[in-house]
Amino acid sequence: MELFDRKKLTALIWPLLVEQLLSVLVGMADVLMVAVLGEAAISGVSLVDALNNLFMQVLFALCAGGTVVCAQLIGAGDSARASKAGGQLYFITGTAMTAVMLFFLAGGRRFLGVLYGRVDSAVMDSAALYFSITALSFPLLAVYNSGIAIFRAQGNTKLSMKVSLRMNVLNVIGNAFCIFVLKMGVAGVAIPTVLARGYAAAVITRRIMKPENPLRLRSAADLRPNGELLRKVLSIGLPNGMESGLFRLGTVLLQSLVSTLGTASIAAYAVANNLATYLYLPGNALGAAMITVVGQCYGAKEYAQAKKNALRLLALNYIIAGVIAAAFIVGSGFWVGLYRLTGEAKALARGLITAHSAAMVIWPTAFLFAYYFRAIGKAAFTMWVAIAAMWIFRIGLAYLFVRVLGMSVLGVWYAMFVDWAFRTAVYLYKFPKSLSA
Repeated sequence: MELFDRKKLTALIWPLLVEQLLSVLVGMADVLMVAVLGEAAISGVSLVDALNNLFMQVLFALCAGGTVVCAQLIGAGDSARASKAGGQLYFITGTAMTAVMLFFLAGGRRFLGVLYGRVDSAVMDSAALYFSITALSFPLLAVYNSGIAIFRAQGNTKLSMKVSLRMNVLNVIGNAFCIFVLKMGVAGVAIPTVLARGYAAAVITRRIMKPENPLRLRSAADLRPNGELLRKVLSIGLPNGMESGLFRLGTVLLQSLVSTLGTASIAAYAVANNLATYLYLPGNALGAAMITVVGQCYGAKEYAQAKKNALRLLALNYIIAGVIAAAFIVGSGFWVGLYRLTGEAKALARGLITAHSAAMVIWPTAFLFAYYFRAIGKAAFTMWVAIAAMWIFRIGLAYLFVRVLGMSVLGVWYAMFVDWAFRTAVYLYKFPKSLSA
């Protein structure tokens, strides 16, 4: 029996695509509203977002590990242990993100000074303010994303879409009110983000405890450490988290490199990165679907179905990303023009987004297949591939291109494309041998 036919896959995927689109639209709206405050503000926010994304990606990676374990247990027909594994996920993420929040509340500006000490004082002031407020939302994100991971493991993606819609609408309305009405500056972007995430955490917690859910938190006892399940979640979540953390640390170092090229380059890099999130959108959504689909197939020992569905999702990723990339290449001037950049920054941003769009012919295989390997329990393998790709190619070549060869900010992205090519080659080699049909 086919576990995921076309109808079931469609029902799983479309809410994930909508949710990713909402997230990207809110990110774009944030940048557009901050752009009204000037290039110092948009540069400061972008520097902090690079750092915040490091810890958010670690959180997402840990949650993906929980989703894999829960999905495999569901595929094996053990919903009771899957629920307990969900409780372990809450324990892990809540503890980790609370520690991160306390660390940055205590020494956030000093930490920013170490990373970005050469930026203008106006940029640093904006970054420090934005950082101190958004750090408050880290434990809230842990609660929200852990709940979403449990629902996704059982194939319920509509709930996370609905909650995300409300959260993001609240965020945008709050940003507009605080920036344009209350004239709060950078704080007007940060405070609504914290409040919206708090709302989402409360809603998802209430829903995850309802008795009608196949997987749910039944009591506080589910949050107490369980050695066996904790190790199982961490065996996937920890390598996945290390991979994402080191990846994001690399992006922070690259952001630090870009910060030495001047405010125009920082602003152009921020805008191009913001636009590039649309290119990643289908892959992020389909990656979440990959974990649920392949994880359940693997748990049910339907290995041929696991491979078949992985290839179906990869093909869909190429189709959607290709359409978006074509739109960006043809209309790069229009899209970049939305951000009100000056002449030099605008020209750099157009070059960045055009090059990035053309290189998307590599990206899906380089990154979507990583979700497949995680779903079959090979998170350590993807971690080592990612570490090699990031630190040898993306970081090493970026510093070579910019510092030694004197290239512009485009050199950072040329190094990134080499990173993608390496991942693609490794995953294409390993995929046929990954499971026995």
